Amino acid sequence: MQSTLNAAINYHQLNFQWKSQKPTSRKFITSPKILPLTNSLRTSINYEPEEGLDKVPGSPGSEPNSVLRLPVVIRQSGRVSRYIYEGNSLKLVSLDGGAGSFSLDFEDAFRKLVRVSGFGIKDFFIPKQVPENYMGYVKWKFLHRVFSSALQVLATQAMFRAIGIGYSRSLPSAAALNWVLKDGLGRLSRCIYTASLASAFDTNLKRVRFTTSVLFSLSIGVELLTPTFPQYFLLLATLANIAKQISLACYLATGSAVHRSFAIADNIGEVSAKAQIQTVCFDNLGLMLAALLNMLFKNNQRLLAGLPFFVYPIFSAIDLFGIYQGLQHVHLQTLTKDRLEIILNSWIDFGHVPSPAEVSKEEGIDFLWTKNKELWPIRIGCLNTNSEIPKLSMMAMQSLTSEDYYFVCMESSYREWTRIKPRGILLCLREGSGTADVIMGLLQACYIRKALLFSSVWETAVEDKDASDLVFKEWFKLIDDCKQSAKRDLSTLNDQMGSLGWALKHILLSTEEQARYSFVDD
Repeated sequence: MQSTLNAAINYHQLNFQWKSQKPTSRKFITSPKILPLTNSLRTSINYEPEEGLDKVPGSPGSEPNSVLRLPVVIRQSGRVSRYIYEGNSLKLVSLDGGAGSFSLDFEDAFRKLVRVSGFGIKDFFIPKQVPENYMGYVKWKFLHRVFSSALQVLATQAMFRAIGIGYSRSLPSAAALNWVLKDGLGRLSRCIYTASLASAFDTNLKRVRFTTSVLFSLSIGVELLTPTFPQYFLLLATLANIAKQISLACYLATGSAVHRSFAIADNIGEVSAKAQIQTVCFDNLGLMLAALLNMLFKNNQRLLAGLPFFVYPIFSAIDLFGIYQGLQHVHLQTLTKDRLEIILNSWIDFGHVPSPAEVSKEEGIDFLWTKNKELWPIRIGCLNTNSEIPKLSMMAMQSLTSEDYYFVCMESSYREWTRIKPRGILLCLREGSGTADVIMGLLQACYIRKALLFSSVWETAVEDKDASDLVFKEWFKLIDDCKQSAKRDLSTLNDQMGSLGWALKHILLSTEEQARYSFVDD
């Protein structure tokens, strides 16, 4: 124990040498360069010289010198035009064909028609100002919505067959009652789910959304089984509708956050409106796909009845794959505990603040809950009284002052929901603590974890009730050193995070992470 303690004491003489040096800002001195007016105009509108930028046609019979080309070019809906002053009138002349061009070049006309149509379709579906990853998101959304819509049509047809609609022996009143009951129970479950999982929509958006998408896909499969077991229609339909309502609640709750991540110009209204247009158009294509399948097998009722069971695994796999890939293109700028921890670890190890796209790639969806399995995990909350509280934690609380808005301590392993939580580091926040306190406290906790991974002294000291005073002294010295390092880095860290687009105004925390303590000075 003495030898390991000496190793821990010598560790502090390193003064945190594992951290790389922060990159210094470099200034580049460039001399101004004046570009010719025509060249700069061509570059700004991505217009090729051979399209005739300098060949502005005038009216018949006019002299070339009487036409004054003005340095203003307009690009709108795929068409490029330029203002000219001819005689005493101002004209807007098209550059992709010319005002006086009567050429019957059908190939060139077709190319221009395709280009103009492409720009028109893009303006119809895509917002004006969105990041580059938005197009990837829309492509995967198209795949997801088309096959999901087709599956829903086939499932609805199966449920109609299950309750006997279209046959003389059907009982309309009983069918209507069953339909109302399954919808009512589904909506009630949706309210309960939304109320119990409200904070998770922000802190674990991608995970919750993909999980509920899997649930929605399974609900389609249950609905397809209703014709096979018509006597259990109400039970099967109710279970399926509960799953669908839960998925719908998650989709609506997380939709605004997804749209906000793409609204780089605060155009969230436009992004939301375009998203509705995309959904309607893509769903209609799914309806057409389902109708086409029905038309192909309409002459064979046996094949038509077995069609859903054949296409379900294929369509649902494509649907879920599209959702998964689409979520990979969603780069959220809001800070959560997990995202902030990724940023701080990168800062400590490399002196670099990752961008939202880099954090999104590392964060992933974590559908199988495989993350946070590292040694000394960091948790935000309060001490768990179900486990034995280490003496180091009690001493950390005892040393608090009125100027402290958080404290960091160790916590031993404990059981929660039959799962054993390993030894870790706990960050406790005080009432009134702000965003800066959360960032600094978590940065200090990350520094402490880095130190603990370099030394094995503290693995036994956590639960050692008879630890010497030298151990306690060394522990508080480690906490103080890490706190000073966090204070030193906080300003530069915040500046770099703000420059990369991270939202520093608030940090989204789960219900458990929102627990606060009050300081009482006896």
